[in-house]
Amino acid sequence: MEAGWLHRARWRWRGALMWPTFVAAVIADAVIAHVWPTAGDAESLGAGLLAGMVASLLAVVLCSPPLGALLRRVRPDLPSAIARNYAGTFAVSTVSVTFLAIGLAHHGAIVRGAALLHEAVARAEAYIGFRAPAEFRANAQRTDTFVIQPGAIYRVCVPGGRDGRWYCVVVKPALPVSRSVIPAGSEPNALMAQGAG
Repeated sequence: MEAGWLHRARWRWRGALMWPTFVAAVIADAVIAHVWPTAGDAESLGAGLLAGMVASLLAVVLCSPPLGALLRRVRPDLPSAIARNYAGTFAVSTVSVTFLAIGLAHHGAIVRGAALLHEAVARAEAYIGFRAPAEFRANAQRTDTFVIQPGAIYRVCVPGGRDGRWYCVVVKPALPVSRSVIPAGSEPNALMAQGAG
């Protein structure tokens, strides 16, 4: 009797990996999503935590029974509960690895987008600094940028004097420098953003 109890306790101890792994993986998912977002330019820790929790729970519910059954075919000595626990641990870990792989793959797009935005603002500053009326040239480095199409089209404005006027240009950084900047009116980007929303 005592030996059977010890045997079961040993299996339970060895198989009690899934929920501690779940907690650690969900925390790791939040950090991964914050540092290397899987979509967009940024993601909060809370959003990453929620996404990791939902994905990991789905992985446990959907994957641990069939993977546990498959594991028992390979290792018939494993109790079914322990096999499901091992399978759930594997599924939860796979979710974190997948988040990391997608985030790292997407990181290059974020870096390229930031470089294009920087290039667009630099071209706008140069254009405004040379071609705009004097009241706007003085503010050429006080830019306000509205992204019309990420990576392709940006609207950059600078304020004028005290009358609230703006000088705006549209920048297409993929074009040659001589053709990449065109004047775009005097409405502030705040109005453009309202229209886009």
